[in-house]
Amino acid sequence: MKSVNRRAALVASLLLVLPFATLAQDAEAEAEAEASSPISWSLGATTDYVFRGLSQTDEGPAFQAGATYTAPFGMYAGVWGSNVDFGPGDPNYELDTFIGYNTDFGDVVNFDIMANRYNYPDAGKSNYWEFIAKTSFWENYSVTVGYTDDVFNSDTDGWYYAVGASFPLPADISLDLSAGKSEFEDGEVGRDYMDWSVALGKSFGPLTVTAAYIGTDGDGRDAYGDIADDRFVLSASVGM
Repeated sequence: MKSVNRRAALVASLLLVLPFATLAQDAEAEAEAEASSPISWSLGATTDYVFRGLSQTDEGPAFQAGATYTAPFGMYAGVWGSNVDFGPGDPNYELDTFIGYNTDFGDVVNFDIMANRYNYPDAGKSNYWEFIAKTSFWENYSVTVGYTDDVFNSDTDGWYYAVGASFPLPADISLDLSAGKSEFEDGEVGRDYMDWSVALGKSFGPLTVTAAYIGTDGDGRDAYGDIADDRFVLSASVGM
């Protein structure tokens, strides 16, 4: 919310302006208190829930929601959920729980480390933890590393490496680029592959709309079939 700034052009009018200035200050303070709320949330819908280049909904739509509590010293914890479709039978939805720490190093570098639990409540045998570290530079570039020693509860190591970049375009549109690689120990639970995405996003107040083109390399398409094909994904989310 933009702050209200009123100026008195004449000293004689000060007494008339003062009550309105006081109201403006109260409104600004209330807006700042709301903006600094430790709880954030989001609700969204997408034409396809794609995770690291692979559709998690068999190329179908998904509805998603999440909430995060952030402490003043940088610790945070939250929950995020979505419907999923990996074929006949369970699971039908995913409910992630996570805890992490976020901090700035000067004005250039931001560091975030998180432990994320992938939960599939109706197919608990697939639950597993992943540890994810992300470093951002100048708010435009990022490097991400993820590691788990238990991919889909299989006692198998898995690594994920990604780089990303974000650029502002005219009309308050953002261009987001990313490329990543998934690696699995000895190929026991999956074949190594690369993924990429190109996305355009625009915010309308609390509403953000994103159009993305997402895909994988030949190894991904060969190993995972249709769910790894290149595709357009449209998403919309609202949150505070």
